[in-house]
Amino acid sequence: MPCDTRLKPAQTISQRADEVRRSVSRLDELIRSNRVRVRVSPQGAVAFADWEEGDRDGVTDACAYRRLMVSGSALSKAAIAKAEMVAGRTVDRRVLAHGHHSHDGGETWHHGH
Repeated sequence: MPCDTRLKPAQTISQRADEVRRSVSRLDELIRSNRVRVRVSPQGAVAFADWEEGDRDGVTDACAYRRLMVSGSALSKAAIAKAEMVAGRTVDRRVLAHGHHSHDGGETWHHGH
């Protein structure tokens, strides 16, 4: 995944991959405990509101979404489905690939920069 290759100084790819897995696992826990909310933009991008940088560890919302859909809990997937239902649209992987994202948990949305 792209976020696996955003290495810190002197970090190996496998170390980064482990770090990303831990970060997304923590996100999964935070979603299940309702401490992080899922939001879907009008264009179909996804954001995780209240996911703090300390827990995020440089992992983007798009990368976290992809990992959650593959290995996340049923409750996290249900929270994503609920956010899609509330927004009236599904998360669009093409929109994610083009870099549509939020820096504030879904309050405002930006195209890739």
